[in-house]
Amino acid sequence: MEPSPANGHRIRRRYSRPFVGAAAAVLAAGALTATGLAGNAQAADINVAKNAGFESGLANWTCSGGSGTTVSSPVHGGTAALRATPAGQDAARCTQTVAVKPDSTYTLSSWVQGGYAYLGASGTGTTDVSTWSPGSGDWTQLTTSFKTGPGTTSVQVYTHGWYGQAAYLVDDVSVNGPDGGGGTDPEPTIPSAPAGLAVGTATSSSVALSWNAVSGATGYTVYRDGAKATTTTGNSATVTGLAVDTAYQFAVTATNAAGESVKSATVSGRTAKEGGNPDPGSSVPKHAVTGYWQNFNNGATVQKLSDVPANYDIIAVSFADATSTPGAVTFNLDTAGLNGYTVDQFKADIKAKQAAGKNIIISVGGEKGSLSVNSDASATNFANSVYTLIQEYGFNGVDIDLENGLNSTYMTKALRSLSQKAGSGLVITMAPQTIDMQSTSGEYFKTALGIKDILTVVNTQYYNSGSMLGCDGKVYSQGSVDFLTALACIQLEGGLDPSQVGLGVPASTRGAGSGYVAPSVVNAALDCLAKGTGCGSFKPSKTYPGLRGAMTWSTNWDATAGNAWSNAVGPHVHGLP
Repeated sequence: MEPSPANGHRIRRRYSRPFVGAAAAVLAAGALTATGLAGNAQAADINVAKNAGFESGLANWTCSGGSGTTVSSPVHGGTAALRATPAGQDAARCTQTVAVKPDSTYTLSSWVQGGYAYLGASGTGTTDVSTWSPGSGDWTQLTTSFKTGPGTTSVQVYTHGWYGQAAYLVDDVSVNGPDGGGGTDPEPTIPSAPAGLAVGTATSSSVALSWNAVSGATGYTVYRDGAKATTTTGNSATVTGLAVDTAYQFAVTATNAAGESVKSATVSGRTAKEGGNPDPGSSVPKHAVTGYWQNFNNGATVQKLSDVPANYDIIAVSFADATSTPGAVTFNLDTAGLNGYTVDQFKADIKAKQAAGKNIIISVGGEKGSLSVNSDASATNFANSVYTLIQEYGFNGVDIDLENGLNSTYMTKALRSLSQKAGSGLVITMAPQTIDMQSTSGEYFKTALGIKDILTVVNTQYYNSGSMLGCDGKVYSQGSVDFLTALACIQLEGGLDPSQVGLGVPASTRGAGSGYVAPSVVNAALDCLAKGTGCGSFKPSKTYPGLRGAMTWSTNWDATAGNAWSNAVGPHVHGLP
């Protein structure tokens, strides 16, 4: 037996110095022998089939006549399997060409279920092989083997069903043998965190969640308030066993054989009240007063929601904040600016106002708002994020006050999506600038008409605008009864229902740069439109007794002026026919 390098080392120690040359020769022979053995060592066999588990759809596979597709259930392993359906003279043959090594043996196997299923290899350069199953309701493994010819570098592996038989399923194909130069599927890496986590339907004891699928993930783990709640192989789940009318924080991770991703962004979901929907519902009066409540201190009287007078029927919390995600918003209560007003107090005040029949909505935009909803993705983000705020705080709806541009196509999509999530009780208001409602071709006007069936009211801001055209084509200056009535006439005759039209004005001279009118002017304009009395030079061709009412910026500036606006306009609105 030839000595190994270790044996050679012992020989060198055993012999005396006169034999060093002989020992060196033995060592050299041992080294050569070891090198030769290493050169002849066999590389580990691999699976030379690509996308063997169909986790990447039909990548690397070709199915005849479009007969194959991937399904998420049933599967043997991972999250996908091949389903192929024979039709007519097409046996639903699906193939893949794999790289092989000449003069080598390969084991071919797969798991099958359903109708007749065949597994085989052709072009082996020796004897082509196949095996089959007559159909099974459970997963069954098919196995055969083949040897490649001396010049064979590729082989076609295939599956197919049989004419007139049911669809068959295949998963976890293996062509195990020496690497033919094409390698194998790479080992999985830890997937990225799921994006697009959104809250769906909530009951009094459950919250439905969905998210975007993650490439390479074979499963997902849902976390509730930091603890594992459930796992799933799909990109949706319903978390059950929750308390009634309670807010929870949810996150999700993606998993595979390599490990678990970091957690997704957290979303808030709230369970419904007993026997009801998660939103508190709404009941806007026939004639309503809307006021904007400031979540900041700009010199006006600082208020808690509980300080807002009862004359206000809709209170728009101003404002939601844009996030780094296109279209998405969040809300941050300015506790410091509001003299220590806490989130818990804020939420309690919302419930108290709602118990008194008021509607509290979250306003998006404002003069400095920078939100842009201009794509399908941003529309989805808007709807999801606003719905999250509705669930977290109990808001009755949303106000659109985007003063820096609006895309009617995508805002319409966003609001319709939100309505589907929140239900028929959702309050949707809009506060466009005067210029935005001069024509039905404007983006704001098109949005209002596009959501007319779910729109509550448009309170156009009849201030900070200078002179504008009325519905009669004449120019009217702001700060007058005619300005309010002639411009409101554009919406009333442009397709909106009278119940969807309100007059937006400042609560005091400090509430706007220009366009303030006294409460008596507001009341005269309301009477002109609703009853045909109190008009100026412009007289509408008909009356609109269903006119919704009036809006003001803001409840805080109103309070600064001793609530003179709401004390005068509120009872007048509520007394309209």
